[in-house]
Amino acid sequence: MVRAIGLGVVGLLLAALGAAEAQERIVYKCPGNLYTDALSAKEAEAKGCVRLEGAPVTVIQSSPPPRREGGNGASAPVARGTDSKVDPAEQKARDTDKRRILETELRREEDKLAALKAEYNNGQPERRGDERNYQKYLDRVAEMKAGIERSEADIAALKRELAKLPPG
Repeated sequence: MVRAIGLGVVGLLLAALGAAEAQERIVYKCPGNLYTDALSAKEAEAKGCVRLEGAPVTVIQSSPPPRREGGNGASAPVARGTDSKVDPAEQKARDTDKRRILETELRREEDKLAALKAEYNNGQPERRGDERNYQKYLDRVAEMKAGIERSEADIAALKRELAKLPPG
């Protein structure tokens, strides 16, 4: 009889521990439709999460996609129909537009480079009135040099893109 009472007390203690553990598990719904129970109350508040109370959360795991024939599990490339090809006249118009846009960008970038080089004056630009501190002047010269290098790289990239286009 004493043993039965002892088992009953142990059973009640385990039930109480299970209830306490269930109470400690708080689920939060965070922005981006993310549900988690791995945050503290402060972390959840900082991330803008909302505490879910009384609503059970069900997690449904998706099944892997069905395997295609061929054995390796890799999906076969999707065959396109002949109607998905672009009309040659339309493609030529697109290429012409692309060429025109790239040439305009190239001219704009070349003008910008010429202006930067003129202001840079072979590394000896004129000092401004607000550059009494020599380090300010040196910083501006370094920025100008970096700007020239970026502009030259942009021009090279535009020329590469133009070279890829069919002649037109």
